[in-house]
Amino acid sequence: MIQKKVCMVGVFGTGKTSLVQQFVQSKFSEKYHSSVGVKIDRKVVDVNGSAVTIVLWDLAGRDEHEDVGASYLRGAHGVIYVADGTRKETCEQIADLRRVATAAAGPVPGLIALNKCDLVGDWKLSQADEEALRANGPVFRTSAKSGQGVEQMFLAMARVLVAPTQGAR
Repeated sequence: MIQKKVCMVGVFGTGKTSLVQQFVQSKFSEKYHSSVGVKIDRKVVDVNGSAVTIVLWDLAGRDEHEDVGASYLRGAHGVIYVADGTRKETCEQIADLRRVATAAAGPVPGLIALNKCDLVGDWKLSQADEEALRANGPVFRTSAKSGQGVEQMFLAMARVLVAPTQGAR
């Protein structure tokens, strides 16, 4: 069986843990749980007839005083950068997060989850903002609450990791 480590990175409160919970358990909780260190979950998915175990490392959110733990990023096969579409400042940090992740893990595939798309009335990003984010990898609009785009995003990452020549940056 193929096994791939994928790290979830982003600032506090973007929904990294909720995205993992929605993908792995098909659940959403309204309660906010701040991750401390790292939480590891697994899910087996089918990619072109092959069973692939995605080992999800949900890293504690970054803040202005603390950086993403480089030791957790080492050995990652891919990175999902999570931003909150209702908080533009979380999107503005993606390029910096990508630099930190690349320094620790090397040039592994990455994609961006623009989370909380169910709150479209509170969305703070323009189309131009989203296009600018694409310089850091493919962008998926997701909602950990409704499940919209979550499965598609994780499966896209799995496909990239199994066939890296076709993938994201």
